[in-house]
Amino acid sequence: MEPMGKVLSISPEKCTGCRLCEQVCAVFHDGVSNPARSRIKVMKWESEGIYVPMSCQQCQDAPCLIVCPVKAISRDENLSRVMVNHNICIGCRSCVTVCPFGAMGFNVIDRKNFKCDLCDGDPQCVRFCDMKAVDYVDADRVAVAKKKAAAEKITAAQRQALALESGSH
Repeated sequence: MEPMGKVLSISPEKCTGCRLCEQVCAVFHDGVSNPARSRIKVMKWESEGIYVPMSCQQCQDAPCLIVCPVKAISRDENLSRVMVNHNICIGCRSCVTVCPFGAMGFNVIDRKNFKCDLCDGDPQCVRFCDMKAVDYVDADRVAVAKKKAAAEKITAAQRQALALESGSH
C-alpha cells in the first residue's frame, strides 16, 4: 500500500492558547516575532477557554491550486503539501479568497501570499508545542485516532444509556 504522507494533526483540547506556535512560525519563515506573519493561527474564544490552531490542510483537491490564474500553486508529492512559487505569483489573492479554511495569508508589505509549507518536513510549530496540540503524523494515523475517539464516545453513550435504563427498572 502506498503511504499517504504526513499531515499536521491538531488537537484543540490540548491547546492552551499560548500562541508559541505562531511566534516560532513567524521567526522561522520571516525572522520576525510577529503572529500576523505566522502560517498557523490560533483562533481563540477566551470566554469559553477554547483555542483552535488553524493551518493549511494541504488539500488533495486544493481550491487555491485550482483557482490560481498563473499556476503559481502546485503540489509537492514528496511532502504531500501545496506550495506557492513566488517567482510566478502575481499577487492577485484569488487563493486567499477561495481557501475554505482561511489558511492562505497575504503580506501587504512583501506583496506576497503565504501559507504553511510544513517547514520542509520539520514543522516548527510541532517542535515547540509543549502541549502537543499540534503534531506531524502519518495521514492514516489521524483517521485511526478519530475513529477510536468516535468509538469511545459511542461506547460511553451506550454505557450511560444502559445505566439509566437499569436504574429505571
